[in-house]
Amino acid sequence: MQPPLTESDNTARNRRTFLQQSGVGIGAAALQAMMLRDAAGTDSSAATATAGLPGLPHHLARAKRVIFLCMAGGPSHLETFDYKPKLDELNGKPMPASFTEGQPIAQLQGKELKVQGHLTKFKQYGQSGQWVSDYLPHQAEISDELCVLRSMVTEQINHDPAHTFMNTGTVISGRPSMGSWATYGLGSESEDLPGFVVLTSVGGRNPQPIASRQWSSGFLPSRYQGVEFNSSGAAVNYVNNPPGVNQAQQRALVDSITQLDRLRNVALRNPEVDTRIAAYELAFRMQSSVPELTDMSDEPQHILDAYGAVPGDGSFASNCLLARRLAERGTRFIQLYHRGWDHHGDLQKYMGICCGLTDQPTKALLQDLKQRGMLKDTLVIWGGEFGRTPMFQGKGGPGRDHHIKGFNMWMAGGGVKPGTSYGNTDELGYHATEDPVHVRDLHATLLHLLGIDHHRFSVPYQGLDMRLTGVEPARVIKEVLS
Repeated sequence: MQPPLTESDNTARNRRTFLQQSGVGIGAAALQAMMLRDAAGTDSSAATATAGLPGLPHHLARAKRVIFLCMAGGPSHLETFDYKPKLDELNGKPMPASFTEGQPIAQLQGKELKVQGHLTKFKQYGQSGQWVSDYLPHQAEISDELCVLRSMVTEQINHDPAHTFMNTGTVISGRPSMGSWATYGLGSESEDLPGFVVLTSVGGRNPQPIASRQWSSGFLPSRYQGVEFNSSGAAVNYVNNPPGVNQAQQRALVDSITQLDRLRNVALRNPEVDTRIAAYELAFRMQSSVPELTDMSDEPQHILDAYGAVPGDGSFASNCLLARRLAERGTRFIQLYHRGWDHHGDLQKYMGICCGLTDQPTKALLQDLKQRGMLKDTLVIWGGEFGRTPMFQGKGGPGRDHHIKGFNMWMAGGGVKPGTSYGNTDELGYHATEDPVHVRDLHATLLHLLGIDHHRFSVPYQGLDMRLTGVEPARVIKEVLS
């Protein structure tokens, strides 16, 4: 026998029934939205949600916003930025056991290991002399803008847990993502768009699924969860008015719902009701802000050509252009996933596809931000959840397995020293041997550039003071700061 409904259960049920029967498309995504103006009501002294926490930033911020370009699947550092002549010298020979003995290997565990030389050529570019492969001719042209982290390490060797670790600093589900931490602490500069937006595109080999919990707010209030925008079609589902409902009617409905929720919440004092009130308000404002955001008819042809963008095609190129438009409008954290980098075989073919889809728009994004004076306070990060092995894998065309002991990422803009490299891997690109950079160090540095001291940025939860960087040692990579 089911227990009787409580008064609060009846309140929630009646509110839900009222919304369902109203037939108005407020938008499911808006219920996740964050960084909204708090509706005046239960606590007139409360700061607006867009303002962030009192006392933050802790110090002068170098970056106002973050654009994280996630190459989902794990791009090979040995075909992008990590040139190792010894790898070519030992091509086809047995992998020295001194490198791999006792080390975690994904699908190659227990198999005969042979060295796989570079599957492309490398050259040095720019005044900085950065090594960049022939797969990335466009990023090679902007090598003097990049700070390449050549000694990244992570702890998870399979895709989903590795993404979870990269996004949240732990493999435990239900923890807040870095975008949620940033918007929780600092708020957003936009009142008409979410403060944390996620965009996805596909192209390449074996595109791994990306779960929405990768941009979850975890135990933080749900308003700080990332909002996924569709790459084609309507950017946000159900945000437009249904047939027969005009803007004035929508405004009256939202006002009525807000008044009812505020009145009942005087007694309930449930913070999630305030979040929903704010979400309804944002949904209403998004009815005008989202179409304006995604209408790229005001972009000159030379900008579209620079990105290689065809608006509305769902490509990484269009997403990069949309990311710039979001950044201009005050969105705090923008995450772009391109799925297709899991190159266990036919690496040459699929590297060509993935780089062909992402290389030009990545260059265009940095140049566009710089031309608009925005790169100096926009932190751009490029990389995957891990790298690839120096050992051969694959049937047919050669490929590489997952690798966590040493790989490359890069940062640009936002207070990072341009035209530099930091750290190094060994002569075969296996171990990070010089100045290893753990994922937690990346998180600490990201927060520092946003003006946040990661040691002082915590939330009490289940008896612990939770942080993005956790309780393990993490340090700001001060050597890469300008």
